[in-house]
Amino acid sequence: MRYRTLGGTGIEVSVHCLGTMMFQDGCNSDHDDCVRIIHAALDQGINFVDTADMYGQGESEEIVGKALRGRRDDIVLATKVHFPMGEGRNRGGNSRRWILKAVEDSLRRLDTDWIDLYQVHFPDHSTDIEETLSVLSDLVRQGKVRAFGCSNYPAEEIVEAHHVSERRGLGRFRTAQPPYSILARGIEASLLPVVERHGMGALVWSPLAFGFLTGKHRKDRPVDLTTGRAALRPALFDPARAENAAKLDAVEQLVELATSIGCTLPELAVAFTVAHPGVTSAIIGPRTMEQLDGLLKGAALTLDDATLDRIDAIVPPGVNLYNPAASLPPRSLTDTALRRRPLAERAAA
Repeated sequence: MRYRTLGGTGIEVSVHCLGTMMFQDGCNSDHDDCVRIIHAALDQGINFVDTADMYGQGESEEIVGKALRGRRDDIVLATKVHFPMGEGRNRGGNSRRWILKAVEDSLRRLDTDWIDLYQVHFPDHSTDIEETLSVLSDLVRQGKVRAFGCSNYPAEEIVEAHHVSERRGLGRFRTAQPPYSILARGIEASLLPVVERHGMGALVWSPLAFGFLTGKHRKDRPVDLTTGRAALRPALFDPARAENAAKLDAVEQLVELATSIGCTLPELAVAFTVAHPGVTSAIIGPRTMEQLDGLLKGAALTLDDATLDRIDAIVPPGVNLYNPAASLPPRSLTDTALRRRPLAERAAA
């Protein structure tokens, strides 16, 4: 396993990061089995583990805490904050009030005194970014957090956050965590260049494109929209939709490419993401030991320029055949008041 420096922090992390979203009720709820999977990943050189408080409403963090007992000093541990945790107001978001509560809860569940990378899971436009950066900076000074980053932030909001950090003398986002895969290459256009320009690390999620690059979903095969991920987001899998037909067409070409270079489609997909100079680590999120073994089998796969050129011909650089973060589109698109002038001001004369 190779290691790269995480966004100028001096912390070295494995090029594969173990994601733990699958370790919860409804996915893999066998805590002992999850611990075995985590230990197997660590034994094969992964030193970077990513979780979030909202995965199973804390269950994933508890599993990770169990797995890291006796090994904590050697592991770079990342978690996230933002989504509601329980009923009631002010139990989510990016406010100082909530983050101070949430970090203590995460530390307790993870059974640790510090978090190496604390990430803001999504933007919160009801909270001033200065408020969020201020409390995160305080947590670093207190030693509860070593560094902090953002997840699912668009490029323009990352730039704004850096501007506020400089103007107010606050700590800055050291990392970004966007979705990235062969089928979702939109971040190549602006987000990854911004990450590189500001010396940030990038931890990319969904390298298997929500399952489309596992090889399970193929053209002209029936799709069961009542189970698994297809039941959660049927619009992403319904083959009758033109955008899904385009994904399946691309998958067929990618399967042929993978076969021609002697690897599996998942191996090709993960290797593609870590070949970009702006990417520090790709998050792999296995549910079973078999899935972990399959993903790590391709860790040494190197894609040459000819192979990357063939991928570019199938899905051009910067093109999104789908957007896995589309369930939370930016406010600039959802708030009509930000897209329409008052009626009396719309005419040119």
